[in-house]
Amino acid sequence: MTQPVDITVYSREDCHLCAVAVSRIETVSDDTEVAVDVTEIEIDDDPDLEEEYGDRVPVVYIEGDLEFTYTVDTDELATTLETAG
Repeated sequence: MTQPVDITVYSREDCHLCAVAVSRIETVSDDTEVAVDVTEIEIDDDPDLEEEYGDRVPVVYIEGDLEFTYTVDTDELATTLETAG
């Protein structure tokens, strides 16, 4: 069995788009049968992260590479997961 694909989602509290992004990641993971390890980091209490990302969330990194900002394209995500997994 392969290791889960590491995904980091930078988000803000009460961010609807962030919740949608995480939901899409989980759905695509189930559909492709590629395990993921999702870490969600809220930037609200971190001045450095707030300065870096501001309202530009969600921001999604897969295996350390920036993949999506604002929205997760499910087709692109499926391809990325299948390649990484």
